[in-house]
Amino acid sequence: MEGIPMSSKFILLGLGSAVAVIMLASAFVVSPASATPQYAAATGKPCGACHANPAGGGKLTGAGEKYKAGKK
Repeated sequence: MEGIPMSSKFILLGLGSAVAVIMLASAFVVSPASATPQYAAATGKPCGACHANPAGGGKLTGAGEKYKAGKK
């Protein structure tokens, strides 16, 4: 980076840091679940009936695995 004024070096360093922070933060963004409340409405059961998390989403229970496989 010889020949580049010091102020430009700080700008480039700041931009590089900002890009690194944005990339790191995006790695922690959670994607939405593919399941929807329609499954709960179709079965008449709460989300926790099929999911380990009572709020729904994530790991399935045995009942959830059966439902997913079409065995209802």
